[in-house]
Amino acid sequence: MAALIYQIFSSSALVSLGLYHLISTVRNHLKSPQTYSARLFHPFSLSSSSSSSRFKHLQLYLLILCLIIALAHQALISSDSDPLLKGNTPVHRFSSLQSAAVIFLALLISLALLVSDSTSLLPLPSDLFFALASGVFFLQYCVSSSAASFQTSDLQAECDSVSARISALSSLLCFILACQPKLFVADVGLGAALCLQGLWVLQTGLSLYVEAFIPEGCHRLLDVVSGVEGSTKCDLEESRLRAVAILDLVFVVHVMFVVIIVMVTYASIAKSVGIRRLGSYEALPTSAGDTNHIQMKALAGTQA
Repeated sequence: MAALIYQIFSSSALVSLGLYHLISTVRNHLKSPQTYSARLFHPFSLSSSSSSSRFKHLQLYLLILCLIIALAHQALISSDSDPLLKGNTPVHRFSSLQSAAVIFLALLISLALLVSDSTSLLPLPSDLFFALASGVFFLQYCVSSSAASFQTSDLQAECDSVSARISALSSLLCFILACQPKLFVADVGLGAALCLQGLWVLQTGLSLYVEAFIPEGCHRLLDVVSGVEGSTKCDLEESRLRAVAILDLVFVVHVMFVVIIVMVTYASIAKSVGIRRLGSYEALPTSAGDTNHIQMKALAGTQA
């Protein structure tokens, strides 16, 4: 139950971060396409100037808090001695410590970003932060791939493999933005990748810890011997292949859902930014015929 709660927490944090990055990116691009440049951190703004300055770094504060909770969780499960829960093998311990090290590195980058934006002690450029974030996502890809390779749970191995591919995509997008910070498509893709990672974390928790979502032919390991990793097992090879195919299909559904989120977000922000630009004024006619018509009406009024 505690593992499922942590999966839900991680999913909520990643989806919220991805949505905020996506909304901020689209809004900044639509407001000023000429001066647009990708940013890893978007200040939180309110209508009141005093409130805006107070909550400017709210995104970083929440991100640092979530990373601290995740770091504490990985440190705790690495020292878990109950084989019925996670196992206490050296493989599990070192895998958890690897995840904790990646989270700690992400925490350091978040703290550096906060110091760089709020003070002049660490004036690092934005492209350098994107390069560092690319390195963190690549390390997460390596950790997830390694976990999938030695995982005895068939479902968890597939979930870790998919998560590793999403981390690799995020690493590539951050590297592209470090080289081309004005590439709007890559910036939107980064926000979408974070949302997809969050949804897949939730799907992983449901597929591993909720009986109703475990594919037919697979079951949770209730009588786990010491040294066995994982939480689910498929009895037959046919059941394993069927479970993997179901997870692949669910992943495609998540990708479709993220694409819909991106399109709805862009359309909604484009509509609101367009209304603010035009306001209650009407656009002037640009054709030559309309211009001559207006001039003739003005001349007739002057003569009258």
